[in-house]
Amino acid sequence: VLKGQELITSARVRNIISQQDGVKAAYFGFLDRFRALPGDYNQATTNIQNIGTTGCTGNGDGNGRIETAGSGTPTENVLVWEHLSKSGFISGSYTCAATESNATTPTNAFAVRLQLVWDNVFDDSSGTSTARHNLKTGGQIPSDLLGEIDRKVDDGSATGGTFRFSAYNGGAGAPTGSGTCYLAATPNNWNATSPAANCGGATLF
Repeated sequence: VLKGQELITSARVRNIISQQDGVKAAYFGFLDRFRALPGDYNQATTNIQNIGTTGCTGNGDGNGRIETAGSGTPTENVLVWEHLSKSGFISGSYTCAATESNATTPTNAFAVRLQLVWDNVFDDSSGTSTARHNLKTGGQIPSDLLGEIDRKVDDGSATGGTFRFSAYNGGAGAPTGSGTCYLAATPNNWNATSPAANCGGATLF
């Protein structure tokens, strides 16, 4: 039984790492081909087939950031998945809409939505996070599983390096960081002693 559980955990770790690596590769592949960021690309309706749907504009604003909806800003963090899928950089078919769903956005192994965006919704050991492009894993991932992922791809700290804790709510409620998903003491390691069920991470680009 213990061996079986270990195999399941290892498979989930590999799945999440593979998904993060795949989206990151797609992001840079899109940038290399179109000289623009997915979601932010302002010539998508011209250069990518079948782009442009009701409820969410087909083009971004071209300012070099994949942003959430705001004054004069399209919903680029949702549009990004349509750009990537319809240009062939990720599998599946996603169509942008004003409201996120499984039809607009891929999900993690726990059925919670991912997010590729420019923001600062990830923790930093200094207490202040600086906005940058990042890929959220989505929530409902146990903290000990995220700790295993972090040790494999980064430094094992939930507030340092390129893989961090994120309170992003992908449809399962916002995770709680310090003292819940990770220990409130330097170096802020992921909580493996009393694992929290609803945790999430972010890969920083």
